[in-house]
Amino acid sequence: MNIIKNRSFFFLLLGRIVTNIGDSIYYVAAMWLVYSLGGNAFYSGLAGFLTLLPVALRFIVGPFVDRWQIKRTLIITQILQSILILVIPIFYYLDILTVQVVLIVMPIVSFIEQFAYPSQSKALPLLLSKEDLVKGNAYFSFAYQGIDLVFNALSGILVALIGAVTLYLVDSFTFAIAAICFSLIKLPSAKESKNKNNAGIKCAMVSYFSELREGFSIVFRSILGTFLIGSVVANFAIGGALAVLPAFASQNGGSEIYGFYLAAMSTGGLVGALLSSWMGKLKVGYFSIISFSFSALCWILAAIMPWPTLGAIFYGIAWIPIGGTNVIVASAIQTVVPNEVLGRVNSVSGSMGTIAMPIGSLAGGYFATVTSSTLIFALTGLGLLFLSIVWILHPRLRTLPIAKDLTPELFGIDPVKYSVKENIN
Repeated sequence: MNIIKNRSFFFLLLGRIVTNIGDSIYYVAAMWLVYSLGGNAFYSGLAGFLTLLPVALRFIVGPFVDRWQIKRTLIITQILQSILILVIPIFYYLDILTVQVVLIVMPIVSFIEQFAYPSQSKALPLLLSKEDLVKGNAYFSFAYQGIDLVFNALSGILVALIGAVTLYLVDSFTFAIAAICFSLIKLPSAKESKNKNNAGIKCAMVSYFSELREGFSIVFRSILGTFLIGSVVANFAIGGALAVLPAFASQNGGSEIYGFYLAAMSTGGLVGALLSSWMGKLKVGYFSIISFSFSALCWILAAIMPWPTLGAIFYGIAWIPIGGTNVIVASAIQTVVPNEVLGRVNSVSGSMGTIAMPIGSLAGGYFATVTSSTLIFALTGLGLLFLSIVWILHPRLRTLPIAKDLTPELFGIDPVKYSVKENIN
């Protein structure tokens, strides 16, 4: 069956594509506008911190998403974002726009966005059969990566041609279109959640934090905890790099260079994900050590290269191993962690890793104001080298076999313990 012929899925996918376009345009325009209004990298670092923090705390919205009507949530989130985005051009034309206004609007829009993506994912199994879910998720993934690739570069060029404020008007329009697309979805009435349980949210939160504690226990009593230490440092560095990128691009050509570097990042990550099947045939330990070191080298070359275009190419190459190892490590965790506790383990590793990015963004923005943005951008590449060193120093990480030979025992996890516990409950 061609799932695109499924009318509701088509409008869900179309809405997601339009939303992703809006997100890409918004992020590039907002970061550049903050840098332009503030005049230094500290403000872009603060903007990155405020925008990324809601992403790191996405788990908080889960109980609400589970209890609110999916279609209504999707429509309302897009309308709210469309209205909020309009604040920027309105204030600009009234000549009262300041960097503080943008810094207030950015995290609010980002927080609202955290309700949209989980709701889209929740709608997917309601619209497709179990056999079509993999194909549906593939469409979603390709839409996400592809839109990032195209519009990160295009938005940077458009900022140079028509200005960031005008892009905000375009962005508001895209969110309005997405709301219309979501309004055309028809979800099965019997499955559209209308849970009115008065204690539902409270019980969900109590249950969540109980499971989260167990997730911490599993992660930090296995070698996943050691890997997470390296991952936190790497994400801290990536957050710093994204914060100083507008200042770095400004010194090397302008907003179009900013767009090129963002597009290179998306391209590298996408290529790495596509090559992950081949990478998975290599020993995970040795491949991770070599690939992270190679990425760090390319990253530093991207920062010091006197030709911006060539620098963007090196930056994209640096993200190829990152994209591949992200897929391999995610698959490894799915293989070695019992399914009964996989959700809470992913919550711990995801939240702990991601929360380092906004902190890194804030730090990167600050240090770029007291020294060179080029120096800070180059130093962030060392975060990947640190990750490689962690793998070198840990004998069990260093000697991990190819992906298909990974077992829970190699990671220090007892699969029987958690499976039995879940069965008793």
